[in-house]
Amino acid sequence: MRTSLLVCCCVFALQSLPSTLCAPARGSGRYKVAPVSEKFPDLKKRGKATHAQDVVKETSLSNSTSNTWNRPRCGVPDYPAQREVHYLGRQRQRRYVLYGGRLEKTDLTYRIVRFPWQMGEEKVRRVFREALKIWSDVTPLTFTEIHSGKADIRIDFTRYWHGDTLPFDGPGGILAHAFFPKTHRQGDIHFDYDESWTLGNHMGTDLLQVAAHEFGHVLGLQHSRERGAIMSAYYSFSYPLKLSEDDKQGIQYLYGTHPQVLPSSPPPPPPPYDPETNEIVTNPDACQTDFDAVSMIRGELFFFKSGYVWRIRDGHLESGYPALASRHWRGIPDNIDAAFEDKSGNIWFFQGENYWVFDAEMQIKGPESIRSLGLSVSGIQAALRWGHDSNYNTYFFKSGSYWRFSPRENRVQSVYPRSMQDWIGIPDDVDAAFRDIYGYAHFIRGRQYWKFDPVGMNSLEGYPRYIGMDFFGCRNV
Repeated sequence: MRTSLLVCCCVFALQSLPSTLCAPARGSGRYKVAPVSEKFPDLKKRGKATHAQDVVKETSLSNSTSNTWNRPRCGVPDYPAQREVHYLGRQRQRRYVLYGGRLEKTDLTYRIVRFPWQMGEEKVRRVFREALKIWSDVTPLTFTEIHSGKADIRIDFTRYWHGDTLPFDGPGGILAHAFFPKTHRQGDIHFDYDESWTLGNHMGTDLLQVAAHEFGHVLGLQHSRERGAIMSAYYSFSYPLKLSEDDKQGIQYLYGTHPQVLPSSPPPPPPPYDPETNEIVTNPDACQTDFDAVSMIRGELFFFKSGYVWRIRDGHLESGYPALASRHWRGIPDNIDAAFEDKSGNIWFFQGENYWVFDAEMQIKGPESIRSLGLSVSGIQAALRWGHDSNYNTYFFKSGSYWRFSPRENRVQSVYPRSMQDWIGIPDDVDAAFRDIYGYAHFIRGRQYWKFDPVGMNSLEGYPRYIGMDFFGCRNV
């Protein structure tokens, strides 16, 4: 009798367990981090207890590799029984999912209650304007910030228990949560104040990516089943930020299309020839050219040449490249001398007497004279962020000399340069330089590059090697 009773109790417990673990927090979307991969070491969770409502099994996704489960993801449950929308006259389902409600008006206000400590208030405001703009560009929605009174969307950075029974858990873990339309906290978005919020780099959690996702929840969208969509459950880092076709179809189903959205016309073709030389103008061939500048930006490698840029991610050239560099950074000159990304994620470009600074793809400075940085020369040939000095951690190179520079102080350490002989095995004249994700410095001259050991402080054996072969897969260089 006791044995039978024990067996019945065990069966009941096993049957009850899945529903207990997957019980959602009604009306809330929560950005949550599952066990993270090495790509996001700063997001690793440190022994925190898991909340029951965060343990959600992704039954709506196909059984992919285990790497999928190691990616940071949003903690909002993926309701498999929620309303799915079908194309008219087609059998295939749309992948976006609607929560079931929408906001009753299209002219919306928002208010930022508190700000994160890592960013200035104006920078945070720009981030939220950009995150909202991707939704307003394709719908009749408008968003206006107010500084007092009741807003339709309320944004707050808060900590631990904060009054909605969905506590944050410090660095790592849950990043943010939002509340859907037609719920008692409609319009609320909460970000964890203790996260390492950044913009445009891998040094923390990108606020723009998370904000765009959470605004989608506030407007009525559940998670998309399409990989790479803004509303995908999985946190992704991608610039420039833009809606997928699936995101666009979902938001337009709720609110309609923008009254002025028209099919985009293709850009005009480039001039077919140079009137001075009558030569055909073509994109530079990465296998047969040297480069003006190279820089590691947001964890990706960018090669610059004559107004064009090549973009390499995870060792592979991205499709659609080379492309015009102005597609990413409007206003930079065609032929840049050097580029680097500083610790805060700002991108610096140099040409001749001037320099420009961009915050992601937004110009925030320039053109400014490089002499204001304390340099007595113009036309630096390369720039490199490298080393462990928290202040003077950037190097400028020109004609066998180099200077140490502090982006924080906006000044070189000394007006007098040092000799390139300090960099054992590296040629005096270099065209470009960058640091890879493993800490090695790379120096480029012509079509070749040297790899510099940060421990031995010398060029590695076997170098120089050809850029075209190692970075672009060229067979003939």
